[in-house]
Formats: sequence, structure tokens, C-alpha cells
Amino acid sequence: QVQLVESGGGLVQAGGSLRLSCAASGPVFSTYVMGWFRQAPGKEREFVAASTWSGSRKYYADSVKGRFTISRDFTKNTQYLQMNSLKPEDTAAYYCAVLLDYSSAWSEENEYTYWGQGTQVTVSS
Repeated sequence: QVQLVESGGGLVQAGGSLRLSCAASGPVFSTYVMGWFRQAPGKEREFVAASTWSGSRKYYADSVKGRFTISRDFTKNTQYLQMNSLKPEDTAAYYCAVLLDYSSAWSEENEYTYWGQGTQVTVSS
């Protein structure tokens, strides 16, 4: 069983930056995929980015490509989502999740087994 705890959300002005953290406890293998999703009020949850736990492969949604970056601290078993040049449309609850089979579709939320509780990001214009 993997437990995930997100942190780092908050209120920021457009153009600003935030770094979200997702701390994992339990067995995490290099072949696992950690993904980030977000859900804005009244909208469906959407894929943001994902990476193998080893960091060897990364994938970003077109809407965040070039602005968001995944990184990790292996000593802390934590993955980060660095979000730069934030826009009001980035406002959402952000969730990290773990996918156990890296050959699955990374952008499909139903493929993910473990989820964090979410952290709110609000970008003001």
C-alpha cells in the first residue's frame, strides 16, 4: 500500500510560481508512475503530468508543457511539481497519484491505484 500526501498549494498571482510536493510512504518502485491531475470547480479531473518514479520518462499535458516540471528527491521519497508562469485557468485542486504498471495509459485517471488528498491552487488575475 502506498500513501500519498500533497502539500504546497496556495494563492498566487498570475505569472507567479508554486511548487507542489507529493510525499510517498510505503513501497515505491522505479517502474511506478506518479501522476498529477487537477480538477477545477464544475469540471472533470484532467491529467497534468506524470513521470516514472526513476525520472527516466516524463509526460506533460499540452496545457502545461514548458511551464510545469516534475522532479524528485529520492532521499525524501517525494516528487515535486514545479509550476511557473501560472495562469488563472490553472486554478484547481491538484492531486498526485500512483500508477503501478508503467505500460498503462498515463493520462487516464482510472489507471491509477493510489491517490493523495489534494491541494488547492488558486491563481488570481
